[in-house]
Amino acid sequence: MEKASVNLMKQMNLNMIRRVMKQSGSATKPQLAHKTGLSVVTINSLVKHLVHCGELFEEENQVSSGGRPALTYRYNYNYSLALVLHMVEEQSEDVINASVVNLNEEILKQERYVYQNFNPDILFQCIDRLIEEFESIKVIGIGIPGQSVDGVITVTSHELLYGMRLTEQLESTYGLPVVVENDVNAAISGYAYREQAADDQCIVGIYFPEKYPPGMGTYLNGGVIKGKNGMAGEIKYLPVDVDWTKPLNVEAFHEIACRILQSVNAVLAPDMIVIYKEQLDQEAFLTEWNNYLTRHSIPTCPELVFEQSVARDYADGLKWLALSEL
Repeated sequence: MEKASVNLMKQMNLNMIRRVMKQSGSATKPQLAHKTGLSVVTINSLVKHLVHCGELFEEENQVSSGGRPALTYRYNYNYSLALVLHMVEEQSEDVINASVVNLNEEILKQERYVYQNFNPDILFQCIDRLIEEFESIKVIGIGIPGQSVDGVITVTSHELLYGMRLTEQLESTYGLPVVVENDVNAAISGYAYREQAADDQCIVGIYFPEKYPPGMGTYLNGGVIKGKNGMAGEIKYLPVDVDWTKPLNVEAFHEIACRILQSVNAVLAPDMIVIYKEQLDQEAFLTEWNNYLTRHSIPTCPELVFEQSVARDYADGLKWLALSEL
């Protein structure tokens, strides 16, 4: 029991040093002792461990007041990497975007795969290739158009994903932790992270793909509202008379989108709604929305933000979620 407590304390102290080094990039031992509150003896031991395993690099200071030059330690942001993949629709094409990201949120490599009919083998082939190239990958983050319940994907617009135990299959195949997140939840997380949203701010993201039903994510209290079995935001089940598998003309889309916004405002009264839709005429939509408000009441009027592509926020959200595991 005593040994376990000692090991736990060591890990806590190591993580404290890691946090300081990730933020500062480099530091001397006295600087680390000052910033962490740890003794110089403890710092000496833990820094030696981190240098030995390659997480810190030693660098001699060029300027010295005499005697042996002091050592500066530089953090190795490539010590642990995240592999982030997200399935998304871009310009009516189904795409898997893959990125290898380091601990400084720098993208070391990006790949883009266009596919006609989704097959899970596409994911595994992509992961195989990048893990072989980057041995320091220590977590996998995947964004999917759907939700999983108890590890099983039960709601998705890709039939071959339905029923998969994706997390379980990936973890058993690669021996790495896996983070699987819904596409819109990841996107609104990425938007909130990028904009440094306040924890008490309620931000709703609504994604309207061209070929698939829409989805919604809600950021509140510093996180995403998941609901029972993670099913919050499945707005394709709203009682609106529309076949999402068929193209909508502009007028029909405007009317249905406005009805969805009205429903969201009635339930959540968000501060902001981020609308993700390619090729949306923002001015025409705002005109229709304002006309709609003259005929229908809502409790509050949120700020509307328009994003032509969901890809950036989607990728940022997954990157943030995956790196949080490291």
